[in-house]
Amino acid sequence: MDEEKDPARGFRVTDRRRFSDEGEARQVEEAAETLAEPAPAPATPGVAASREEPVSFSTFVLGLSTQALLLLGEIDDPATGKVERDLGAAKHVIDILGILKDKTRSNLEQGEERLLDAVLYDLRMKYVELVRGSKEGA
Repeated sequence: MDEEKDPARGFRVTDRRRFSDEGEARQVEEAAETLAEPAPAPATPGVAASREEPVSFSTFVLGLSTQALLLLGEIDDPATGKVERDLGAAKHVIDILGILKDKTRSNLEQGEERLLDAVLYDLRMKYVELVRGSKEGA
């Protein structure tokens, strides 16, 4: 198989600098080609280092749902370990899920549609409960 088309071989690096690390001038023959492995991706907080399956519609909806639950104060913030509530931001995420429902009508599989309906119902009910509770407590 041709080396240039084999992705498992990495990539080729040619050092064309005129000076060495010590600052001395290099001869043309010294500029050798080296085979380098691809650099590992930088670690991102909250993202697994292993290769994962592509995001599906269901995992996307569940991710937004988890974000809304975090903003509703239903789960602890993984960064701080504390429960923090932001009803305005939670409403925004719930509204995004509502837009997704409207824009994907008749284009979803039955399971995806049921998931989106159930998530939206649960989040909306929890939001209304929290808003009513905060008004009664004030």
